[in-house]
Amino acid sequence: VVQRNPNDAAAYNTRGAAYARAGQFNDAIGDFTKAVQIDPNSGSAYNNRALAYRQTGRNDAALQDFTKAIASDPNYGPAYIGRANVLRAQGDLEGAMRDLNVAIRLMPESAEAYHARGLVRQKQGQDIAAIGDFDAAIDRNPFVSAPYAARGQSLIATNKYDKAIEDYNAALNVDNKDATSWAYRGLAYEKSNRKKEAMENYQRASTIDPNNPIARQGLGRVQGGVGSLFN
Repeated sequence: VVQRNPNDAAAYNTRGAAYARAGQFNDAIGDFTKAVQIDPNSGSAYNNRALAYRQTGRNDAALQDFTKAIASDPNYGPAYIGRANVLRAQGDLEGAMRDLNVAIRLMPESAEAYHARGLVRQKQGQDIAAIGDFDAAIDRNPFVSAPYAARGQSLIATNKYDKAIEDYNAALNVDNKDATSWAYRGLAYEKSNRKKEAMENYQRASTIDPNNPIARQGLGRVQGGVGSLFN
């Protein structure tokens, strides 16, 4: 496509996206850079380059590109979600919340936007509001594991252990190699005084990820060792 259209920004953007899907992020960044050189108003190309920068650990460059995407197209919702995720990772929860409120206004059917806002509210300690956002994400896309796993954490924080276990069942049904979901399901079982199930889940989490802190602390407790149970 690029050879036929050497001055077509969309062609570079398309090829860059293919590189990114294949995990070739530096090649992808090269194509997205060419796309924005040809068309400096391509919100999509800036957004895609930002996502590739994030995959290579360059969060500051990603933040700049998400901002450029928004400047070139203030109605481009995905860039607000992307920028919010960087801001949340950097601890700017208010900035992340502002961006996600805009994203949800622009894309009210976006499961990703609600999931991202739930994660911000969770970090702010607003677990009931977070559960509402995770509910909305799951309503819009029930086939990914992350919102179930995230909602499970907030359900544990609000002492709803049976519901949390149901969410981790759903998350593990989609991805049974997620150590964090095994560990948190163990925690929900432990807080329900179901020590045998807790032990089994902590052990499974530790097998997948020996450094998982929730599982390590949990095993220390249910095996009769020390380790405080954080509420």
